[in-house]
Amino acid sequence: MNLGNLLHNKRSEWIYCPICGSKTRDKIRKDSVLKNYPLYCPKCKKETLVSAKNLQISVIKEPDA
Repeated sequence: MNLGNLLHNKRSEWIYCPICGSKTRDKIRKDSVLKNYPLYCPKCKKETLVSAKNLQISVIKEPDA
């Protein structure tokens, strides 16, 4: 198995902003796990807390104070 096959098996994808839908500057791989990650969008200039596992992103709602 060569390096190209190893990199192909570790597929990565861009994280898209849950507010405006544009591409952020962050990528995740299939084996990445994020918890309470502050995702910043350079287009809408908003920050959102997200969690990710198996390339599935979920938005974390903060309770109102």
